[in-house]
Amino acid sequence: MARVVVDVMLKPEILDPQGQAVANALPRLGVSDVASVRIGRRIEIEFAGEADLERAREIADKLLANPVIEDFTVRLDTAAAEVA
Repeated sequence: MARVVVDVMLKPEILDPQGQAVANALPRLGVSDVASVRIGRRIEIEFAGEADLERAREIADKLLANPVIEDFTVRLDTAAAEVA
């Protein structure tokens, strides 16, 4: 099996309330050198046979990400390929 990873993140100009909440909590944990935090999603797609990056891009564009407010990247999961 081949695994493709899709990382979905809010576009930089979109407010990230989850990331902001984490950034605001860090000083209470003694962490003061973090400028900002952005929260995203990681989706793993396993293909039977070879990985199809173009198909994964199509899936991400049509189903996994909202292109109005989110960007996504698609990549082969090399860690899964090394184990296989």
